[in-house]
Amino acid sequence: MTRVLVTGVGGPAGVSVLRSLLRRPDVEVFAGDMDGWASGLYLVQAERRRILQPGLSPDFVDAIRQLCVDDAIDVVISTVDVELPPLAARRDDLGGAVLAAPSVATLDVTLDKWELAQRCAPLLRVPVTRLLNADGIGLRWIFPVIVKPRRGAGSRGVRLVPDRATLVAMEPDEALIIQEHLPGDEFSVDVLADANGNVVAAVPRTRTRVDSGVSIAGQTVHDDGLEETAAAVARAIGLRGVANVQLRRDSEGVPALLEVNPRFPGALPLTIAAGVDMPSLALDLALGRDLPARLDFVDLANVRFLEDVFVPPGEILHSENAAHQESPGDE
Repeated sequence: MTRVLVTGVGGPAGVSVLRSLLRRPDVEVFAGDMDGWASGLYLVQAERRRILQPGLSPDFVDAIRQLCVDDAIDVVISTVDVELPPLAARRDDLGGAVLAAPSVATLDVTLDKWELAQRCAPLLRVPVTRLLNADGIGLRWIFPVIVKPRRGAGSRGVRLVPDRATLVAMEPDEALIIQEHLPGDEFSVDVLADANGNVVAAVPRTRTRVDSGVSIAGQTVHDDGLEETAAAVARAIGLRGVANVQLRRDSEGVPALLEVNPRFPGALPLTIAAGVDMPSLALDLALGRDLPARLDFVDLANVRFLEDVFVPPGEILHSENAAHQESPGDE
């Protein structure tokens, strides 16, 4: 029996991973979150619920390591952006557990949108991207343009700048980037690469309805351009495992890279239902098992609804972290 710890189970990605792995009879799933009110905690038995340190805490990895030792955890799956770099930096020091996450090198390039644009621009269509400095502001932009943080998940801090006067009035800040605004439809592509970097699956889906940065309605689409572009991104960043590639069509309909989320996305249930169970496959990859050479998917649409989990009040775990809640990452 394989023991798996899933973190960030208060978010949609964590819940999706939990639900996938709970269907496997060969897996014992432990659920972890910094907040005792995280809904995913109550999808597993009481003895498998764990309160975690915040991902930004200096003690976070040490606490995860000790938990892995105490619970004999075989695989750790984190669904929280801020947890990934410290865990990946110490992936060989997790009490014998394997980390199902991209390498430090892959995280470094994907979590910095400026570095990602630099890496991928020679290989595929990337929006014109510059740092928000004097040179970037002085470029001959076609307005509107997008200004957003180099680091950060979802749509937090993203601003549409309508004209040059507004851009010139902005304080230079190289923690921000200026990016060409693309007019076309946006797509998310869930990508899985095997241990050799071969892309096993690339599943594009629309973002028909979005709430707080997470897709709540959409459909999978078979589109060679989207699939090939996402696969090219995966190869460029050296992906091993799962990532979510966000693309938008330019004025000529060509798919262009917006960003990469190097983790399981919030809208993962659609990809799973369409035939590519990425959490289960990622677990097999972490355990050193061979993956299929290629997986296809079916065309499928979904809508989401709020689902309640009811437990006796005495089962709610105590946590002092709720006031410092970190987002597990949007899609």
